[in-house]
Amino acid sequence: MDTSTRTSANPADPTAPGPLASFARFVLCGGGIGLLSSGAVALLAGLMPWTAANALITVGSTLLCTELHSRFTFGTGQRAGWRRHWQSAGSATAAYAVTTAAMLILHMVQPSPGMLTEQIVYLGASGLAGIGRFLVLRLFVFATGGNRTTAPIRTKSPTRVRQQASGTAPLSILAPAPA
Repeated sequence: MDTSTRTSANPADPTAPGPLASFARFVLCGGGIGLLSSGAVALLAGLMPWTAANALITVGSTLLCTELHSRFTFGTGQRAGWRRHWQSAGSATAAYAVTTAAMLILHMVQPSPGMLTEQIVYLGASGLAGIGRFLVLRLFVFATGGNRTTAPIRTKSPTRVRQQASGTAPLSILAPAPA
């Protein structure tokens, strides 16, 4: 019997992407929405205070990303639902806290950092928070089944099928064959 292992967020679905494909999709969706969001915040900040614009765009982008992650990134093939939206919002809040803390620490250590230094710290913290968020979403929010990360798929090898069709017993390589 041939056994291969498929790794996906949804072991019951053989079409669900594996961890590397999920991560690439996560970066594509999250990064794309992040870039669009940064432009939207700048435009909306002309109409209202920046903090209000940032909060509004953050809520909207989190809702959109959760739907994209449910349907595309982790391949559930269905809408996210309220439970997943709340869990995703929790992980987004944690990521926001990490990036905010990194910037506060930077400004405590270096009161007037240059724009390049700020960008390096922010993007580094954002990248680390993003990896943590990906893991939380993949392993807890969008995972299904008893074993949330791997599931063996058992298939019959061509040799096994021929042996069963001919009625002969398979030979074991661990024990001598009967005479």
